[in-house]
Amino acid sequence: MKKAKEIVVISGKGGTGKTTITASLAGIMTDKVIVDADVDAANLYILLRPQNIRGTDFTGKGLAEIDRDLCVHCGLCKELCRFFAIEIVDGDYRVDPFSCDGCGLCKIVCPVQAVTIEEQVVGKWFSADTEFGAFVYARLIPGAENSGNLVTMVKEQAKQKAAAGNIPTILIDGPPGIGCPVISAVSGADFALIVTEPTYSGISDLRRVFDLTAHFGIKSGIVINRCDINPGNTTAIETFAREKGIPVLAGIPHSRCIMDEISESRLPARKCKELSRQIENIYEHIKTELLNE
Repeated sequence: MKKAKEIVVISGKGGTGKTTITASLAGIMTDKVIVDADVDAANLYILLRPQNIRGTDFTGKGLAEIDRDLCVHCGLCKELCRFFAIEIVDGDYRVDPFSCDGCGLCKIVCPVQAVTIEEQVVGKWFSADTEFGAFVYARLIPGAENSGNLVTMVKEQAKQKAAAGNIPTILIDGPPGIGCPVISAVSGADFALIVTEPTYSGISDLRRVFDLTAHFGIKSGIVINRCDINPGNTTAIETFAREKGIPVLAGIPHSRCIMDEISESRLPARKCKELSRQIENIYEHIKTELLNE
């Protein structure tokens, strides 16, 4: 079987409506696995209402631990730790878990093997069923690291589900921004749907996220959400799109209907005609792009 096509929905900033667009696409797309790759703040499940949820712990980098019974207080670990993660508390050497990078140098230099590196559970990934298809998502423990690795994990699980079920498409709700989690989300994608809004920060972050997709050679299209709140900035986005050769696939107006449906945890495209028509146009364009590859 061919590799499943990956469609990733991203935005240069949070709050642009990325998850609403993803959920709306999930409502009309057929034969897909759905992924929420925004592991730092997953919320796609609110609209998809998953059932039969199965959770699995995700382990990240290890953290150093010092056995106080074995420690001889030589001070080598504290002296050589470049992250200043080792401190003396009540006469004992201890590791600050928020500063430790898990590099393992303290374990190497300890003359009495008093230091161990212990793996840490940094989050959890979930597999579930929805009325729209199989769903994979994850939650990173607040303050934990390795969000990029957790994004890679949920994508890999989705690929396995797609392969096992002969499912041709994976729909990914990506994280906002341009950092490591976003790079993990767009890696290997066949099409990126960039959601923006006509604000100055929205335009600035649109430019940055487009540079990211262009760097990886990913075909992309733009959706302008709340397109009528600032017509001048909407025009600026359309001008930018023409200059870069990116199609503007939809302009979604600010809508009370959409807000009311989201507040009730319902898919707004089912009731709000101004959104459903735009989502259908987006999907038709994506299908055309993927069929032409």
